[in-house]
Amino acid sequence: MTLFPGIEGCAVIAEVAQSHDGHLEAAHGYIDAIAAAGAHGVKFQTHIAAAESTLHEPWRVAFSTQDKSRFDYWKRMEFSEKEWAELRAHAVEKNLIFLSSPFSDAAVDLLERVGVDGWKIASGEVGTLPMLEKIAATGKPALLSTGMSPWAEIDAAVDILRGGKGAFAVMQCTSIYPTPPEKTGLNVIPELRRRYDCAVGLSDHSGTIYPALAAVAEGIEVLELHVTFDREGSGPDVPASVTFEELHQVMEGIRFVETARRHPADKDSQARELKDLRAIFTKSIVAVTDLAAGTVLEPGHLCLKKPGSGLPAARMEEVVGRALKRDVAKDGLLSEDDLS
Repeated sequence: MTLFPGIEGCAVIAEVAQSHDGHLEAAHGYIDAIAAAGAHGVKFQTHIAAAESTLHEPWRVAFSTQDKSRFDYWKRMEFSEKEWAELRAHAVEKNLIFLSSPFSDAAVDLLERVGVDGWKIASGEVGTLPMLEKIAATGKPALLSTGMSPWAEIDAAVDILRGGKGAFAVMQCTSIYPTPPEKTGLNVIPELRRRYDCAVGLSDHSGTIYPALAAVAEGIEVLELHVTFDREGSGPDVPASVTFEELHQVMEGIRFVETARRHPADKDSQARELKDLRAIFTKSIVAVTDLAAGTVLEPGHLCLKKPGSGLPAARMEEVVGRALKRDVAKDGLLSEDDLS
């Protein structure tokens, strides 16, 4: 199932979120670093404070001392339409898919004018069905995160996306920052595919590379990871992010896993291909001592030793009771020609 033209296998989207801290230069720096690490796309969040929040919105993490309220924080995170267009142009220049999560109808309209390549629907927006209808009508790919939703809410959102014009993927996600291993929910990925018969993915908040590789082994079509320049830095997303060195490791790991998945092994064929190694590592039936021709072989006459170029060890019971046609020296490997 192809979500984005030109990408084979799992599309890897690096999530900047709020790590730019409202600084346009930092946002551009993330685009350069994401491209250098080999990811396929960059994703931002598009906040328009007056359209999405009120002064009553509580802090998820009370980390900021310069913002009096969560509303003020979203206000500081805003970029102008011109600035969003510059970010989009930079991503295109770096051959990156340009995505963003809108948090209001106004953000959807802004991003449509800017020209996003697709949408990420954040976990908290799964129940915002009017906005999902607006997104579905654009015909662009949509990635649906499911970090806080029960099945019924996901069902309703998928129904809307399925009725639209664009491809979509449903992504397992856990809205815990960082997500511990026991909360990752990798078992949900095949259930999403069975339930919705669509592309599936993982939006990971573990701050490690491990769930990403495990999910790719499940055959996901899209992976989203938060990224950060400095794990020691501040901000709400840092604990749930990977560094760019780790992102590079993820990309290498994905290529390894996908190559392995494209080449299923057949054990019989594999054994034939490795016959020379088998001759070195396996064992043969060997004479314990010098044995004369005519000797009727007993268990005490024989043992198993390397190399495996003689009669294989598995034939020991079959060999016992047969007579030798010729002399066999101590440690001599028995062959079929030695037996009557």
